[in-house]
Amino acid sequence: MRGQRVEERGEAAQRENKVSGTGRYAGASVRAASVLDALRRRNNWVQLVKFGVVGASGYIVNLTAYALLLNEAGLHYVAAATGSFLLAASWNYWWNRAWTFRAQRGNFGIQGMRFFIVSAAVYGANIGVLATLVSFGLGKIFAQAIAIVIVTPLNFLGNKLWSFRC
Repeated sequence: MRGQRVEERGEAAQRENKVSGTGRYAGASVRAASVLDALRRRNNWVQLVKFGVVGASGYIVNLTAYALLLNEAGLHYVAAATGSFLLAASWNYWWNRAWTFRAQRGNFGIQGMRFFIVSAAVYGANIGVLATLVSFGLGKIFAQAIAIVIVTPLNFLGNKLWSFRC
């Protein structure tokens, strides 16, 4: 009898936790609500489109520099990817700061440092994808084009949530 009452109280507490948003899964439901709220904000979608426009221009800068460094300068594909990354990251920082995340302008140096930390992490992921695709026999320029597309979501999230956060 006593064990049954304890069990009933436990079930009642679990039902209360689900309703009140407390307990074991409360953090997950709060995070899910926060994500849904962010998806409903028009400004986030506008920033995503602007980030895409800047990213597309940076994509052209990156691939053009990569092809020139690879084919004209005769660099190894990793060295060419490094050089094109530095140029494209600088390009993207300038335009994202000036246009995409203009309303979130903070300290130039701090945002720049954060941007290049995120970019370095994304660069590492890019080199991993690039090397894997090249090892599978894809052409180096085509592999770089695919690698950039694959790592772009990481880049947006890192910059939206950290680099340009005020």
